[in-house]
Amino acid sequence: MTPTSTVVFCPDAFKGSATATEVAAWLAEGWRSVRSEDKVIELGQADGGEGTAEVIAAALPGGRWHELDVVGPDHRPVTGRWYRHGTTAVCDLAQMSGLPLMAHLDPMGATTRGLGQVMSDAVAAGCTQILIGLGGSASTDGGAGALSALGWQLCDQTGQPVPDGGSALTSLARVIPGIWPAGVEVVAMTDVTAGLLGAGGAAAVFGPQKGASPEQVAELDHALARWAELLGGDPDQPGAGAAGGTGYGLATALGATIEPGASWVADQTGLTALLPTADLVVSGEGRFDATSWTGKVVGSVLRAVDDPVRTAVVAGQVAESERGRGLTTVSLTDLAGSREAALADTGRWVVEAGRELARTFQPHS
Repeated sequence: MTPTSTVVFCPDAFKGSATATEVAAWLAEGWRSVRSEDKVIELGQADGGEGTAEVIAAALPGGRWHELDVVGPDHRPVTGRWYRHGTTAVCDLAQMSGLPLMAHLDPMGATTRGLGQVMSDAVAAGCTQILIGLGGSASTDGGAGALSALGWQLCDQTGQPVPDGGSALTSLARVIPGIWPAGVEVVAMTDVTAGLLGAGGAAAVFGPQKGASPEQVAELDHALARWAELLGGDPDQPGAGAAGGTGYGLATALGATIEPGASWVADQTGLTALLPTADLVVSGEGRFDATSWTGKVVGSVLRAVDDPVRTAVVAGQVAESERGRGLTTVSLTDLAGSREAALADTGRWVVEAGRELARTFQPHS
């Protein structure tokens, strides 16, 4: 009789193709079609990027999603969405302030105001803990837009409010703090460790992804330095540069804690406790490459298990640099014959990847 094994599927989302929950379910379907006797556990994961709120919501069933009209990153109205479970609120910054919401890239004027409006709605509803996934932002405003929506007043030398957007912070002369309710905890989850300023900071590292030219990067870094001069806090804190400096703004003004998203989510979903008992742990993402080891789900999972024999990675694409590590990897592009074919029917090929892993799996004592 074939021995029963415990298999944990804990992928990240395949960006633009499937959610983490969908990928975990498809992998499990493929596995069960070959090894139906095994104990299979599905735990979609996230690292603070897009989809983090959905993963945490799945781990906290019985709650309810809330929606409201907010200001989007390019100042057009969008729908803000957050999940309530008891007195805990969960949201993704990208959902209301993310880069894909921009009609046109605007690195100098993009704002996080919508995030602050969602947070305000959660506080008004009686929530005492707000969990925020910081990935995917469109702005480099240091969280100033969010804080403005929460009652912080940002004024120029004449006492007039400065407009939203990172570049406007160069004219900042005074910050009048808002009132944040005592006892409301904010946890900001991120997959980056960048500080706020300088060559490794928010503007320099992430500004070009948001459309900033070298000249605009320099201007934004100068603006963030002015913001830090007036707001205080620790601009060098790891993760302060996340989401265009929103990590810094939330930590300094609201006392938010900045957490490595992948490990924090793993703890909250129960994955961390499961890893020592699993015979095989399968993670995955859209592309498995060198960046996967820099705070993302796959690298975090592989390091936590620390035993290549008990791990596998399924990805849309697997970089050549990651094929020689002694890890079991399955590429959807290889299975489907091309990247285009894999993207056209992601579910089919993820299920096939689950079958492939089950067929080749060798239980070890």
